[in-house]
Amino acid sequence: QVELVESGGGSVQAGGSLRLSCVASGRIGSNYPMGWVRQAPGGEREGVAAIGSDGSIAYAEPVKGRFTISKDNGKNTLYLEMSDLKPEDSATYYCGAHNGRLKGAYYVASANFHYWGQGTRVTVSS
Repeated sequence: QVELVESGGGSVQAGGSLRLSCVASGRIGSNYPMGWVRQAPGGEREGVAAIGSDGSIAYAEPVKGRFTISKDNGKNTLYLEMSDLKPEDSATYYCGAHNGRLKGAYYVASANFHYWGQGTRVTVSS
């Protein structure tokens, strides 16, 4: 069993920054693909950023250059640094993990993970 716990969401003004964290525990390997997916009210889940089993990193086009994903294997923690936030970034952000062996781009495109956190809400006001 894998447990993922996100934190770091909140409310900011446009142009602001936030850092999301996701602490993983349980039977999770250090090379498990992990990533972030978001869902706005009334919208579908969309992949935001991911790290593949080979360490490859991918971002969705709307967040490229503004968001940075990273992982600290020693702390079993995944991060998402978000800067220059826009109102359209408002959503619930979910941390995901997968026991597959695919590149980060796959997880951004598919938003497909085996394990999920409970989500953390991000609200960006204009």
